[in-house]
Amino acid sequence: MIQKIALGLFLLITVVILAILGLASTRPATFHIERSVVTTASAPAVFEYLNDLHRFPEWSPWQELDPAMKVEHSGAAAGVGASYYWIGNDKVGEGRMTITQSIPADHVTMKLEFLKPFASTSDTKWALMPEGDGTQVTWSMDGNNNFMSKVMTLFMSMDAVIGKDFEKGLAKLKAVSEATPPQSATDAVTDTTAAASAARARH
Repeated sequence: MIQKIALGLFLLITVVILAILGLASTRPATFHIERSVVTTASAPAVFEYLNDLHRFPEWSPWQELDPAMKVEHSGAAAGVGASYYWIGNDKVGEGRMTITQSIPADHVTMKLEFLKPFASTSDTKWALMPEGDGTQVTWSMDGNNNFMSKVMTLFMSMDAVIGKDFEKGLAKLKAVSEATPPQSATDAVTDTTAAASAARARH
């Protein structure tokens, strides 16, 4: 009797697992997550927070999850080539982000690599668009869903989970950028060029 019950449970579990794997295989191969906020700050003011990864902790939605996380900066001082590596507790894991495109007062694109607890790579972008007297900031992420990611999406929504972090980060970015003294587009470009020149001089 016990053997029949055990066999029945085994078959049931096997059917459930196969059903989950089958459903996972039908999930999309890619994902896109996007959130936006409108700030009264100028595009150059917002750009300075995005283009300089040393300023990332000032508005990062994950900073408070592990204030003691270890961070290392490498590459350029700011702009293309600037890299930010972090390692912390199980809430923030380990990873690296590197700026791959940077157009003053327009957009910043980064390669985002999560190393732990799960390895994955995606592209993130912050696009700046005029909105009245201020700026609309759109934070997006695009990547591929590996099989494990597809299984996870059966039980939770990546858009909902990560989207909440984006909303929190954008709210903090809005706050810090609006507290920044106004800066003209010309000044922003000059500062960015100076930072790039300084970085080249050090190498």
